[in-house]
Amino acid sequence: MPLVMMCGLPCSGKTRRATELLDYIKAHHDTEVHLVQDSFQVSKNNCFASSNEEKIVRGDIKSNAERLLTIESIVILDSLNYIKGFRYELFCISKHVKTPHCVIVCEAPVETIQEWNKTRGAEEKYSDEILKALVMRFEAPDSRNRWDCPLFTIYPDDPLPSQQILDALLKRKPPPPNQSTQSQPLSATDFLHELDRKTQSIVTSIVEAQRTAVPGDMVTLPGASEKFCLPRSIPMAELRRIRRQFIAYTKLHPVEDNARIPTLFVQYLNKTI
Repeated sequence: MPLVMMCGLPCSGKTRRATELLDYIKAHHDTEVHLVQDSFQVSKNNCFASSNEEKIVRGDIKSNAERLLTIESIVILDSLNYIKGFRYELFCISKHVKTPHCVIVCEAPVETIQEWNKTRGAEEKYSDEILKALVMRFEAPDSRNRWDCPLFTIYPDDPLPSQQILDALLKRKPPPPNQSTQSQPLSATDFLHELDRKTQSIVTSIVEAQRTAVPGDMVTLPGASEKFCLPRSIPMAELRRIRRQFIAYTKLHPVEDNARIPTLFVQYLNKTI
């Protein structure tokens, strides 16, 4: 099933449109559908003021798309998706899964966006500086690009063409995968799920262990036959970055026994940190 990329400036109505589409699909199509939204570890303003923090958020979006997208599910990504190269990466994920995709861009005048932003609560509001920067950095989708096509442009007062969007997704053939989007066949059908679940469990356990452990302690982690040597206090951002690196490598070099994943991840942590 398809990947739907929402796209647009902050406060342009992406979440409202994504929710409308989600409700329509649930009401008119018997399939599993997931709504994936940004997960911020810091405030929005601090996130978009830091390239590293923003990369972490994009990494999470991409990881969730890879984990949830299957030939039997629809994934709606409710995020800015304002970088052309990032939309191309998401397009490659859909090609790898052999499923169609589309882009829905929410258009609104900058003045309208600024007014809507003022009505938001303090935690959800963008600062004038960050909002201006995101407007300047926005790389608008272009239907001439294969990763931006089919493209649906929605204005604030437009009704959402939900059925046309669904038809464009379900009645199109998926793009043929190419070598750049192919990896070795996975040894188990639940490999990606287990890889994501087991590595996340270990990261969570390390974070909890750091509350009482001191540098040099040997930490026992769930499912791993080897212990993790805690060298220092490790920030969550670093653990998440290393986890993404391990997942990317392991997907290209899958193991036959999912039970080995925790030990391999611990070994990777001990060598990397």
